[in-house]
Amino acid sequence: MGYELVVLSAGCSGLLSFCFLAVSIGTDYWYIIDVNKPNYTDSAELSSYSGLWRINEELHKAVVIILPLGLVLLVFGWIFGLVSSLACSPKLLTGTAFYFLICSLFTVTGVSLYIEYSNKAMEEFQRVVDPKELAYVKVSFGWSFTMTWISFALELAAGLLLLLAAKITQMRGRYD
Repeated sequence: MGYELVVLSAGCSGLLSFCFLAVSIGTDYWYIIDVNKPNYTDSAELSSYSGLWRINEELHKAVVIILPLGLVLLVFGWIFGLVSSLACSPKLLTGTAFYFLICSLFTVTGVSLYIEYSNKAMEEFQRVVDPKELAYVKVSFGWSFTMTWISFALELAAGLLLLLAAKITQMRGRYD
């Protein structure tokens, strides 16, 4: 693989990661509750979905802070990646790669906190609702949640590709 292709792939991964994270943060399909009661014509009215911006609890506030912060950090990572790739500096590329890996930690931390919050909310829901009624309720994570996981994977890919670019640059310097 050539340096240019690796750097271009890292840039595309970083940009796509930003786009996926921005869309996931801005949409309300993180958590879906689908109610399907037999012999009940308005089951759809009982169903609902939830995003990041509708709930105001302490654990949830952490998610709402961490994920947008990760989004802002991705913008700077993309700028650092562009500068370090133009400079062809192994040290700058390595630093930018680790920066992207740190950004991925923000994303995975935010998602993990959201999962923890969702589990606690489900436990509370199970305490309040009659177990017979729970048989008709299906709870799942939505496509916004999935997009955040894709963003996380793309952040990791960008970091690893930048490490590869640094290695290619370092090897070129030794053999040129």
